[in-house]
Amino acid sequence: MNFQEMLENDIDNVFLNIDELGTLHSIEGKEILCIFDDEALRERQAGAELGVSESSILIFAKTKDLPCQKGVNQHLKVDHREYTIDAWDENMGMTQIALSGVRSA
Repeated sequence: MNFQEMLENDIDNVFLNIDELGTLHSIEGKEILCIFDDEALRERQAGAELGVSESSILIFAKTKDLPCQKGVNQHLKVDHREYTIDAWDENMGMTQIALSGVRSA
């Protein structure tokens, strides 16, 4: 087994294991196994990362399961609710997305 295969195995069987941490959520109309991580969000907010201080959701999911990467301030529909993207980071097959509720004008 090569490194990429080991990494994907860990993502599937440890990090995104539906019996442990992972849950199914609708993202842009597609059911995706992901994690909503409030603790990691609070850590990012404590570090005062630009654009993340007001985020309300932090999602981790497999990069290949998500739609194409979107930019900061674009919208993403999660569980039939529209959010604004505060940060979208991809690393080693996983994506971390910080979102805040869409503000009405």
